[in-house]
Amino acid sequence: MPLSEHEQRMLEQMERALYAEDPKFATALEGSGLRTYTRRRVYQAVAGFLVGIALLMAGMVAQQIWISVVGFLVMLGCAVLAVTGWRKAPKPGQQQAAGGPSGGPAAAPSRQRRSMMNRIEQRWQRRRDEQGQ
Repeated sequence: MPLSEHEQRMLEQMERALYAEDPKFATALEGSGLRTYTRRRVYQAVAGFLVGIALLMAGMVAQQIWISVVGFLVMLGCAVLAVTGWRKAPKPGQQQAAGGPSGGPAAAPSRQRRSMMNRIEQRWQRRRDEQGQ
């Protein structure tokens, strides 16, 4: 069940008050965010790629083909993870604009979402009214 407009305003006021009183605590509650997550994923993929190179070289030195094949597959998988993680990373400042309480460029999509939700709620209410009669 979505929040009413009054409840949404109250929640926004509480968030602003929390940021004003203790910004350090508020940012800790936010979590790491999508940008940090994707950056960490890319770094892990690069490290895995290096492990794959090491396995490939170890397989060549030990003359064990299966170790080289495993190393190549690890390299391939990590390369795919790095590329997909890099493409999904939000642009700098994009996350802050979407999460900010100000009425910036992200205000229009939220209004569109809200109006879409209102239309869905109205349709749902009509269906319930028609079934009740």
